[in-house]
Amino acid sequence: MAGTRYEFEAELWRWTARSEKWVFASLPDDVSDEIADSPLPPAGFGSVKVDVTIGRTRWSTSIFPDAGRKTFILPVKAAVRRAEGIDVGDTVRIAVETLI
Repeated sequence: MAGTRYEFEAELWRWTARSEKWVFASLPDDVSDEIADSPLPPAGFGSVKVDVTIGRTRWSTSIFPDAGRKTFILPVKAAVRRAEGIDVGDTVRIAVETLI
């Protein structure tokens, strides 16, 4: 069941601890704050289940709070990056819809 939809632009970045595999986008502060304040079902590690759209690619995943960045972060898997022709350093248009 869909919750709230957010659209924003974000730069893709590589996680330094596992740089060969993990690529993320940080949600804007205002979007992260609104999601954090929403009454959503609890999930592991403070994660929130979402549907995501980048370009023509849509998938379900979870966003995670990142204490260092003080925002939620979105993992962007390799299959999505290949399908959309995007990579680390690119700024992309992202739609995130919370699931309730």
